[in-house]
Amino acid sequence: MSEPFKGPFDGRPLAFAIAIAAILLTAANLRGGIVVVGPLVEDIRASLAFNASQFSMLTTLPLICFGVVSSLVPALARRLEPPQLVILGLLLITVGALLRITSEFPLILAGTLLLGAAIAVLNVMIPGLVKGYFPRHPGVMTGLYTVTLGIGAGLGVYLAVPLRDMFDNWRAPMTLWAILPPLCILPWLYLLRVHSRTYRPPQAAHISLWRNGRAWAITGFMGLQSTNFYSVITWLPNILIDSGLSDAHAGVAAALVNLAGIPASLVTPLLATRLKDQRVLILIIALLGTAGLTGLMLAPSQAPLLWSCLIGVSGGAALSLALTLFALRTNSTTQAVALSAMAQSVGYLIAATGPLVIGTLNDLSGSWLYAIALLLALQCLQCLMGLVAGKAGTIGQA
Repeated sequence: MSEPFKGPFDGRPLAFAIAIAAILLTAANLRGGIVVVGPLVEDIRASLAFNASQFSMLTTLPLICFGVVSSLVPALARRLEPPQLVILGLLLITVGALLRITSEFPLILAGTLLLGAAIAVLNVMIPGLVKGYFPRHPGVMTGLYTVTLGIGAGLGVYLAVPLRDMFDNWRAPMTLWAILPPLCILPWLYLLRVHSRTYRPPQAAHISLWRNGRAWAITGFMGLQSTNFYSVITWLPNILIDSGLSDAHAGVAAALVNLAGIPASLVTPLLATRLKDQRVLILIIALLGTAGLTGLMLAPSQAPLLWSCLIGVSGGAALSLALTLFALRTNSTTQAVALSAMAQSVGYLIAATGPLVIGTLNDLSGSWLYAIALLLALQCLQCLMGLVAGKAGTIGQA
């Protein structure tokens, strides 16, 4: 493996520290504005007289935006400096979040689309910036970035009800996620000022990712892990309640999926960057996920916390490994952004269908057996894709 190229902030401790803060503060804003509506569903529907279909658009449209807008990011990145693009994305998150606290459905819909589009841009840009800004520390930064994503999502859910009760208004917790992004712009303004205009990482020869087998393997791995995660997060409480658990116990088990994934999200990139070949990690992830899903299928009420932990560790490790592969399998920031765009555009479009298909299988069969069996099959396919993606080398190599 060749020596990583020098980062733009090497030898500049203050700029290096501010760059770390900028990345992590941005990550903290990429989930809270979306997941905050979950605990507020009854308040929002009662206040605005939304039907179920209208409300579902508030949670499904951002995921579709992730898929559609991600493919446009490389073109935007060629026209704007990275700090400029991130600043624009954070500002658009604020505008979108503010529109979502209005009372008119068309404005709320527009805000949801804007929020999803802005987050999609940042979802793609951050892995590329990790590659460009921290070429000597991609594992550490990817781990911290992924953990911060999880913490931001957790805070979005955890603070929703207390803030609603404190201000006696469901709009209060949603307003929080409109206030935070502008504050997180400050380190990016500094980076925009001090970033060396002469710095250019070495550019790899042009590669058509859409005709590259390894790029497709990484894309498949990203899409399938997202499909499994969003399907489980959506339906796990119902699966456990139908097995005889109380809604409180089912809620604890569902929350544990996210909590268990946090340490795995931090450790996995550190291990991945120390290995030339990541296939052993792929197999461990597959074994953990398969064990959790099998337990959920055969004995859901016997050890729900164990099944949730296994699924959560597998999911957290899979997401952070997918993001790490964007850096490990490319030779430049430009390639990393392009691969991130491809994997996330296709991946999130695949993931958007997961909860719908799982729910439909349950409706048609009257049982969760076939739905979980499908998740197990997808877990196996994810493993096969991962074994190709995890092989040593970059997308430009056979």
